[in-house]
Order: sequence, then C-alpha cells, then structure tokens
Amino acid sequence: MGSRWSSEEERQPLLGPGLGPGLGASWRSREAAAALPAAVPGPGRVYGRRWLVLLLFSLLAFVQGLVWNTWGPIQNSARQAYGFSSWDIALLVLWGPIGFLPCFAFMWLLDKRGLRITVLLTSFLMVLGTGLRCIPVSDLMLKRRLIHGGQMLNGLAGPTVMNAAPFLSTTWFSADERATATAIASMLSYLGGACAFLVGPLVVPAPNGTSPLLAAESSRAHIKDRIEAVLYAEFGVVCLIFSATLAYFPPRPPLPPSVAAASQRLSYRRSVCRLLSNFRFLMIALAYAIPLGVFAGWSGVLDLILTPAHVSQVDAGWIGFWSIVGGCVVGIAMARFADFIRGMLKLILLLLFSGATLSSTWFTLTCLNSITHLPLTTVTLYASCILLGVFLNSSVPIFFELFVETVYPVPEGITCGVVTFLSNIFMGVLLFFLTFYHTELSWFNWCLPGSCLLSLLLILCFRESYDRLYLDVVVSV
Repeated sequence: MGSRWSSEEERQPLLGPGLGPGLGASWRSREAAAALPAAVPGPGRVYGRRWLVLLLFSLLAFVQGLVWNTWGPIQNSARQAYGFSSWDIALLVLWGPIGFLPCFAFMWLLDKRGLRITVLLTSFLMVLGTGLRCIPVSDLMLKRRLIHGGQMLNGLAGPTVMNAAPFLSTTWFSADERATATAIASMLSYLGGACAFLVGPLVVPAPNGTSPLLAAESSRAHIKDRIEAVLYAEFGVVCLIFSATLAYFPPRPPLPPSVAAASQRLSYRRSVCRLLSNFRFLMIALAYAIPLGVFAGWSGVLDLILTPAHVSQVDAGWIGFWSIVGGCVVGIAMARFADFIRGMLKLILLLLFSGATLSSTWFTLTCLNSITHLPLTTVTLYASCILLGVFLNSSVPIFFELFVETVYPVPEGITCGVVTFLSNIFMGVLLFFLTFYHTELSWFNWCLPGSCLLSLLLILCFRESYDRLYLDVVVSV
C-alpha cells in the first residue's frame, strides 16, 4: 500500500534505531524503523469522503451478516415451505465458516489489488448469491440446491467483510480515529446477523401444525410467499450496494492520512511466514480465536441449552439479539475510548475478558441450580447471557487493532485474515460436532468459562507493543 504513495528513496529509515523520543524503546522494532517514510506531507490529511467509504463498506458487512443468518430464525417455516431437513438447516449456517476456506486468496487479493477491487468482487459474489436464491423454480430439490449455492457465495464474501476493516481504517482514517472506524466496520456484520432475528420472524409467519390438510396447504403457500419476499428484498438491497460501490468506492485517498498509512509493508509471503513464526502473535491469536469460536458455537444452540430451564425459542432469540446489539454498542464505545487513551488495548481486553469469565461462570452455575441453589429466573438468564455477549462481541475490534500493532509492518488484511480463519475453523468444527451430538449439552456450558479464562491468562502473559502507533506519534511530531 505504501509503495503507491512514496518512492523507494522516500521509504528509507527516517530515525535511527536509537533515536526518537515519545513512546519509549519498548514500542519500537527494527521492522517498524525500516518502514518509516522520509517524506510524508505534514502529519497526514483526512478527507470527508472517508465516512462515505466507511458507510458503504459497513452496509455491505451488515447485509452479508443478514443474508448469512436468514434461515436460522425461520427454520421451522423453511422446513414446511421447502422441505428442509435438520442437516439442510445446519449446512445453511455452516456455509459461513466454510466460506473462509479460501480466505488466503482474498487476503492476497486485498494485499495486491487493493480495497476497491476486493470490495467489488465481494459485493458481486453477494449479488450472485442472493440472486440464485430468487430464481423461481417449482422443483423443491432444485430450489434447495439454489438456496445452498446462494448461501455458499454469500459465505465467500465473509473473509473481506470480516478482515478488511483495519485495512480500511488505516488507509482512510487518522491515528485518533482508526480504532473507531475499525469497530464500526467490523461490528456491522454482527449487527446484520442480529437483525435477522427481527426481520425473519416479523415477515414470515410460523407454521401451524394443528391446521387441517387444506388449511395447512394454504398456510404453506403463504409462508413460501413471505420467505420469497424476504429473499427478493435482500437481493434488491445487495444490488443497490453493489451499484453504489461500483459508482464510487476509491481504493485510497489522494494523500495518506498518517505516517503508518504511507509506510512500506512486508510482502505477502514474508507476512505469512512472519505471522506463523511470531510467538506473541500466535498467543494473542489463540486468545481471540478460542473463546470467540466457542461462543459462536454456543450461541448457535442456545435455544437447546436453555430448553431445560423452560426458556422458549423466541426468548432465546431475543437473548442472542440483545447480546449482539449490546456488544456492538459497547465495542464502538470501547474503540472510541482507545482512540482517546492510546496504548491501553491490553488493559481494555483484560477488563472485557474478566467480565466475560465472570458472566459465563454465573450462567453455568445458574444452570446447575439443583447443586448451587442459585436462583434460576428469566432475569438472571437474560442478564448473564447478554453480559457475556456484550463482553465477548465488544472485544473484536480491540483485538483487531492489537493484532495490527503487534506485527506491524505486516499488512492489516493479512494479519486479520489469519486470525479470523482460525476463529471460523473453531466455530465450524464446533457447529459440525453439535449437529450430530446435541442431545446432551450441559458439558458445553463449561467450555465457555474455560475458554474465557484461558484467553484471560494468555492476554495477561502477552507483552504488548505499538510499532504502528509509534510511527504516527513520534514521526508526525
């Protein structure tokens, strides 16, 4: 990215290894010093159009999450309308993590071709995917295959919307806005998945199993019409976003917003090798991937986990919705705080995972009320589950910023791509396992506090560094 903004001579080190006041020697590395550009006009310049770029990307991420979670909230209606089996429903959800298998190809494309080409390809895949689901065919078997194909193409859009947020924030935003932009861009995908819990049940009626045969046939046709209305609406929104990005989505601003945005980065091959050999990065990557993967799998079967506590599927859906919404709000607020108080990412994560460990332990012990004698009420279940979701979901943008700071000058897209790939592997394996072994899930509750506690210990032992921030703070002064 930096090679487009500065010549080879300009990318020579500006400060020697022993020079530079400000953030201290522990915040500097040899690679960060070598990445210093010698001629950046002033402290950088930001453009008002950066908010339009962020809006378009965030809308794309929101709709991708919405399309991915189309079928979960209306699975009973989908069974009646299209004859989906339990395996079909599980596979429709699994297309999300499966879509991350070619994640490294999208990382290469982002690194080599830039943001515009990658976003256009991603939105075009979503157009094809949502369009496939809308093809009118009477053969239910063919219709189910088209729906699966559409969900698969939408899943292939996942690597970009989940990985490119830090790359976008570095390319367009100044150092005191980067964490906020990363949070907005990365959290909107989660918010889209949460809004599917509202859109689907509000538009598509639930099946009535007690109706007579003729009435049931009429109800089935009505449910199918309502589902197709949702599919057509999602297709229309995706087409609008694709048209907007095609009309205006510049790859970069005319001038870089910061020193780090203009600096030289490692090549794709060197970046992957550096990440896989960096023990500190692998430590913090596992601290992110394990609890977030376990939480995603746990959320997918939350209604089954809460069934022994006499919590309905509707209430379980609302718990999931508010935990994601709360996580998005708190995540953006935490990121804004991190922009004001720099160099505090590790402390923020320690606070969030301390809360996540306590909340998950509270929920697990509450479910064992016959032993612990803790009150098992709707209020306690709602509070513990929502707090757990808030603490874990809000940690995502903070983790992303810490990943980039830790391994700088590795490009942002490659760094976050490796981490989200690991997280989706954990989630995919858990969802696949739970598809076949979902009769007894009490053991799964203990995985949550265990994974959160493990992550807390990893973060506690992690030695943070802020090489990218060092460039912006010291060199810009």
